[in-house]
Amino acid sequence: MSYDITFRFKPVYEFMNSLHTFICRKSHKKIELSPKWVKETQAMLTTEYSSILHEWQMDEEWKYAYLLLEQQDIYTAEDYITFLENTSDKDLLGHFVTLCKDWNYKIPDFEMKRFKERYRELFYEWNEQYFKQMSSEVCKALQAENAVRLAEKEYKSVESLVDETTRGLVFNKTEGFVRIVLIPQYHFQPLHIFWHYGNTIVCHYAAPVYLGDDTVIPPHDLRVLRSLGEKNRLKILKYLHQGPRSFIEIVRHLQLSKGITHDHISKLRSSGLLYAHFDGENLIEYSIRSHALRQVEHSLLNYIEG
Repeated sequence: MSYDITFRFKPVYEFMNSLHTFICRKSHKKIELSPKWVKETQAMLTTEYSSILHEWQMDEEWKYAYLLLEQQDIYTAEDYITFLENTSDKDLLGHFVTLCKDWNYKIPDFEMKRFKERYRELFYEWNEQYFKQMSSEVCKALQAENAVRLAEKEYKSVESLVDETTRGLVFNKTEGFVRIVLIPQYHFQPLHIFWHYGNTIVCHYAAPVYLGDDTVIPPHDLRVLRSLGEKNRLKILKYLHQGPRSFIEIVRHLQLSKGITHDHISKLRSSGLLYAHFDGENLIEYSIRSHALRQVEHSLLNYIEG
């Protein structure tokens, strides 16, 4: 690997990630905060705003809304809202041009005025109705996680850091690919929020942050144990022990439908038991993450023995 790796965190990242999590309804059954979190958050929102979120689409504009988080003067949700209020259409386009040139990404062609109005309203209401009420412990924990990773960067390899933070993402070096930005997130666990901008990959990774009862086994460890309690997932692990395989090869080996196979692979991936190999934006194959299996016994005994 010859690309750069950067770790970042500021509260506005989790502001966006929490909103992303709520809007992304198809993932509600997969995230560790559901279904209780979804219901409690829904109860906090006005009917009018809830309707807006229900209709909101995560299209190309949404990806550019994330890109603006790279502005140095946007640190909090309030900063982002103020930025949208006070930046002219011309200056906003200028910011996009600068960011897109740095990351070798296409310059947006949507209307700047409409973008500002839509996202200013969206962000203002989410901040007022949800994010301000969220426990401050979430961002404190994510800040601490980021500090740990920054310290580890001084003595660990790029391969090791990417492996540990993403629990199994592997990025092949391709032409024009120069950096990975890794940002810890809490709300979308155990999934990652993943963006590819030209020469840069931004991964808001599922941070190992648990704020619940310490007498209960942490969700990640429980998820690993559950993922291993199914014969077809064990067959996948045994098959991948022979070497990396594509999705179609795994489907043929299991002789199950693509949908069922994908569900099994997703559970193994979210448990950190598989490597997912990417070539640019394309996921090309999977392999077994053997050292994660070896950690299962340690994690279980650590919980039992206290």
